[in-house]
Amino acid sequence: MPLPRIAIYGAGMIGSYLGGRLHDYAQVRFIARPGVATSLAEHGLAVSDLHGYRQHWTSDALDIGTHAGAARDADIVLVTVKSAATAQAAHELAEVLACGTLVISFQNGVRNVAELRAALPHCRVLAGMVPFNVTQPQPACFHQGSSGQLIVERSTALAPLLPLFAASGLPLLLHDDMQAVAWAKLLINLNNPLNALSGLPLREQLSQRAWRRCLALLQREGLRALDLAGIRPGQLTALPTQWLPTVLSMPDALFHRIAARMLAIDPLARSSTWDDLQAGRQTEVDYINGEIVALAASKGSRAPANARVIALIREAQQTCMRWDGRSLLRELTHAR
Repeated sequence: MPLPRIAIYGAGMIGSYLGGRLHDYAQVRFIARPGVATSLAEHGLAVSDLHGYRQHWTSDALDIGTHAGAARDADIVLVTVKSAATAQAAHELAEVLACGTLVISFQNGVRNVAELRAALPHCRVLAGMVPFNVTQPQPACFHQGSSGQLIVERSTALAPLLPLFAASGLPLLLHDDMQAVAWAKLLINLNNPLNALSGLPLREQLSQRAWRRCLALLQREGLRALDLAGIRPGQLTALPTQWLPTVLSMPDALFHRIAARMLAIDPLARSSTWDDLQAGRQTEVDYINGEIVALAASKGSRAPANARVIALIREAQQTCMRWDGRSLLRELTHAR
């Protein structure tokens, strides 16, 4: 039986890593921006994780494309573009995908699946979530720096894929309420711009109470907005989501004792927002912190600390300014 054809639409860090893990178990086509495609063609592809997994493929073992037409014959399309590019990606895929093609969104944010479904009514579009961090320590080398299991919307269409993903080291956890999952992930991702502003690796940043208190402040605004909207976020960590701000605010010794698993991160891992700032790319801050600001406003409320973080990221795109945790905590507290 031929291997399923999987197109990775938006093969950046997340997409290239997922495609690498799946490479030996499916016919994987990496559809990427020209710069990424050139890097894969020059260096091949290497993927690794914090548990010791290592694999490398030479460029002649890779199937690389740069246009939507490369997804035309795919059985499954994994969409991993940045949130700002979802509308364009959906439009491009609508012109080439066959009726019934399975499309899974492995993107940050809470709006992407709705955009894809609106543009691809002839496809089966499912929500997915990537809980772990991926960095690129060297060209065409993608490293999973934290733990977690892929979550996908429950569907009978996934039945033949479950063994494939499990064999690749990416077992799928099926979930019935992906809105709850997406909002829970967004609350965790509120740390992405903080990490970028710190200039520190994630583990070092989260080891410092001042930075955790900044995140707790942002999450409290988020939880308040969600409560006003009648949305209950899911639970993605060992602790209930509503407890996270309290635990994050604890003194270092107590936090390390109660929430040590939150620091089970590769020492060099950083957030995707940090990577975007370093590369001069548009960040996803409007699709993360901006969602909290917008949701609060829709309910007649405010999320001033999250709004201030958005403004600081835009300033950082021009000045590359870094903050220390205590100074930023004062800045965010004053914003409120």
